[in-house]
Amino acid sequence: MRKSIVVATRNKGKAAEFRDMLAPLGYEVLSLLDLPDGAAPDVEEDGDTFAANAEKKAREAAIALGRPTLADDSGLAVDALGGAPGVYSARYAGEPSDDARNNAKLLRELGVAGERREVAARTTALSAARFVCVLALYDPETNGTTFAEGVCEGYVLDQARGAGGFGYDPLFYVPSLGKTFGEASAAEKHAISHRGAALRALVAKLSAR
Repeated sequence: MRKSIVVATRNKGKAAEFRDMLAPLGYEVLSLLDLPDGAAPDVEEDGDTFAANAEKKAREAAIALGRPTLADDSGLAVDALGGAPGVYSARYAGEPSDDARNNAKLLRELGVAGERREVAARTTALSAARFVCVLALYDPETNGTTFAEGVCEGYVLDQARGAGGFGYDPLFYVPSLGKTFGEASAAEKHAISHRGAALRALVAKLSAR
């Protein structure tokens, strides 16, 4: 029988990424999109750190579902903006969350605070930045939480490139790839992404038990 894990997200992009990364490890991945409406509560992400938000989402969903549940909180930290949007990345331009509006606001803010620089041929960045992901796996039987973190360094470009991924991916340029996450294939992104790094760290922790 395949192992099953619930990921506490209704974000189709995130659910697809977790499914792609966990499937080779033998997991059947379910997201909240696969469960009946109301099976898990909507959780207000009011923590001031990625870890606090991830743990809260995992804990509340796990208690409601009665099974171990994985949640993540992730976002973009931009140097020129003092680490913003950070924990507010998904709702940077307000509610409801909208990728296009978030990207437009980020470019407007960096139009004032950013500093243009060439980071590759025909590639102009406005600021160094990094994607951060914190995973929290909460087990309601033990009341314990396992954390893992991943970071991916890069730059925010002055214009979007590529239509892949989601969120800020088309603006986030990774030097080692020579392209944005929006231009990268799923395999390329998972190999070096913040979420991929966090998931590999989590699997290593669970395997060591």
